[in-house]
Amino acid sequence: MSLLRTKPVDRIADESAHTPLRRTLGLVPLVALSVGATLGTGIFVVLGQATPVAGPAVAVSFAVAALAALFSALSYAELAGAVPVSGSAYSYTYATLGELVAWVCGWCLLLEYGVSVAAVAVGWSGYLNAFLDATLGVSLPAALSGDVVNLPAAVVVLLAMGVLLGGVRESAAVTTVTTVLKVAVLLFFVAVAVVGFQTRHMTPFAPAGIAGITGAASLVFFSFIGFDAASTAGEEAKNPQRDLPRAIVISLAIVTVVYVLVALTAVGAVGVDVLTGSDASLATVLQQLTEASWPATVLSAGAVIAIASVVLTVLYGQTRVLVAMARDGLVPRVFARVGPRRVPTANTLIVGIVVAVPAALVPLGQLAEATSIGTLVAFGLVNVGVVVLRRTRPDLPRGFRTPWVPVVPLLGLGMCVLLVAGLAPATWVAFGLWSVVGLVVYFAYGRRHSELAQGE
Repeated sequence: MSLLRTKPVDRIADESAHTPLRRTLGLVPLVALSVGATLGTGIFVVLGQATPVAGPAVAVSFAVAALAALFSALSYAELAGAVPVSGSAYSYTYATLGELVAWVCGWCLLLEYGVSVAAVAVGWSGYLNAFLDATLGVSLPAALSGDVVNLPAAVVVLLAMGVLLGGVRESAAVTTVTTVLKVAVLLFFVAVAVVGFQTRHMTPFAPAGIAGITGAASLVFFSFIGFDAASTAGEEAKNPQRDLPRAIVISLAIVTVVYVLVALTAVGAVGVDVLTGSDASLATVLQQLTEASWPATVLSAGAVIAIASVVLTVLYGQTRVLVAMARDGLVPRVFARVGPRRVPTANTLIVGIVVAVPAALVPLGQLAEATSIGTLVAFGLVNVGVVVLRRTRPDLPRGFRTPWVPVVPLLGLGMCVLLVAGLAPATWVAFGLWSVVGLVVYFAYGRRHSELAQGE
């Protein structure tokens, strides 16, 4: 039964109220954090993969994927307002489903955040080389940009680590500025592409019918992963009960509008055939539409900014999840120690250095394969947690209430199960190995050092 012990919500609330972290984040930086973690590599490369599946209806596919993400986002919004702590889905499941499930969720979050940071950093290296080539006519030696070691990937992780060590207020300022810049760059793309929009490129609109639209929606769903980043800032938000739910919902709305506009104008400007198979689909559109090189250069600069900001925001999320797990005794307490600048200094240093290693040494494809499954498991557990907490603590104050419970959370859970079932066997093997390692760590260390166990 000790594996099923839950952490009382009142205890979680008390820890949040007396956090050593600094409460400096209002609604705008929280929205920027969430948008910054979501709006990254996906939109810059995903069109080339999704367009041949759905045809011009790929814009509808983005809307369908957004609807699927919305189910989980609404569940996140309720729990973020009811249990406003740094641990995100880990803390929510600890309060509702028990210690072992919480550990599994936290372990999945570490996989999601850590691997995705490394993968995004490797992608950033490629865009940086393209930008340098377009602007200066130079590029890094192949041996330093992936053939032997990926130096830029490691550097961007370490730079993000340095920004985080500067303090949450400073990190939030950088995140806000970079998020505004990359939204502006994508809106610049829309403004250029809409000039070349031709209705003939939009027919036939859905050549593969509903199956093509839903198939492409599965491909682009992972472009929406990241909206949960705001929930990791529960102890650094000024008014978490009010602002965290708003930030999650607002950020998802912003990202959805940007994605749909970009997809619609891109296809309308050049057609499906031009986009199919392109790894730099947006740059391809601008090259087709304009004779000048500067629009594509501006877009490349935007891609460099976009991907770097994702590294920063996701690395932030991972350190805050570790803060919560360390405070509960499930991982060493060094991860919860707060330094003079009111940030988890040792935690940030360890995470930054550890993540920089695979970013420098492991190819992008191998990193990306392990990211999705951890995210979907965490999303599914959050949807279950909403239903459980409604039954066990109906009186708990909530800054936001998920509508139509249990229908919406169950729809969110169903979408997660559907998408997880479609993942490749190799991904399941990697996840199984990661889970076994996690269980060994829990039974060898976490269970014996658990704060709840000490109080029994």
